[in-house]
Amino acid sequence: MIRTGDTIHNPVTGERITFLATSADTDGEAVVIETVVQPKGCVAAAHVHPSQTERFAVVSGRLGLKAGGKKQTLDAGQFVTVEPGTAHRFWNAGEEPVRFVCEVRPALQFESLIETMFALAADGKTNRKGMPNLLRLAVIANAHFDTVRLPFPPSWLQKAGLVLGAPVGRLLGFQPTYAGEPGVPAAAV
Repeated sequence: MIRTGDTIHNPVTGERITFLATSADTDGEAVVIETVVQPKGCVAAAHVHPSQTERFAVVSGRLGLKAGGKKQTLDAGQFVTVEPGTAHRFWNAGEEPVRFVCEVRPALQFESLIETMFALAADGKTNRKGMPNLLRLAVIANAHFDTVRLPFPPSWLQKAGLVLGAPVGRLLGFQPTYAGEPGVPAAAV
């Protein structure tokens, strides 16, 4: 379970997140994180938050962001808000690490999703882009469907695929959350 002050690291995507305020701190209203992305690092995939607003405020470095088909680069002191239902992805657009504060409202299951994806990457259970195998992803995505979706195909088709794929993934032992291998310390940097 994530707590304020916890730091997690995704060695595949080059992201390091420190939780400044958790869902428990805000009564579910928000999650606030400080994110550092290494040069050439990026979020694992373009995605959509169906009912969450995500605000990116750059502290240092250069953040590349594509939201709603509009590509932009943000420098220190600049911010942008991505509205619910808007497809987006981000990356380090510079030669130095980029550091930004991200606020996600409402919190929903954002912490659980991030912890799961980062722990899988840290344990070598993702591909080189940071995504787990399709059946494990179906179990995770089905449990977090209110938090995140892919921009394509349409959500109804994604849900249909998850209804079929998630039970098979569960039969193979995959769970909707993953906190790391038992006995192995969390990958924090």
